[in-house]
Amino acid sequence: MIKQNLLLPQNETSAEEAIETLVDGRGFRLEKIVSLGHVSPAGFWYDQPQDEWLTLLQGSAQLEFDNEPIVKMKQGDALIIKAHQRHRVAWTDPNQETVWLALHFESTSLDV
Repeated sequence: MIKQNLLLPQNETSAEEAIETLVDGRGFRLEKIVSLGHVSPAGFWYDQPQDEWLTLLQGSAQLEFDNEPIVKMKQGDALIIKAHQRHRVAWTDPNQETVWLALHFESTSLDV
């Protein structure tokens, strides 16, 4: 048994987001991501081969999708990003850690 608290502060000042793989299995990966004012670099887009279920446990953020309006996220919000749906982090709260839980998975039965 491994016990963790996903909301403990990182207590780090870093130019990079803190990304921790919590569980890695056949066809999926669960990550905890902590942002503090972090955004995607100008012109950079994520284009991932797997679907991603994403939720915000703490803080707030804005995601930008290629040719779509910005999505504002707050604590408790969740969404599914389809494989190869280009997206980027447009904004995260610079005054409070934004804690994400991201599940990357191979979609077989979901119509996402």
